[in-house]
Amino acid sequence: MKSAIFVRVKSRVAHYKVPRYIRFVDELPMTVTGKAQKFVMRARMIDELKLAEAKTA
Repeated sequence: MKSAIFVRVKSRVAHYKVPRYIRFVDELPMTVTGKAQKFVMRARMIDELKLAEAKTA
């Protein structure tokens, strides 16, 4: 399933937009207003994959 998604994405978007990792989850962490908490998802993936947090400007 993941490889099929990578093939599809690579054929449709620029190479620098292709995600490095794909993970399927049952539900996303949400705010009270119903928005996905991206910072929580990012922190979980950094912990799971044992990555160094990227420094930005």
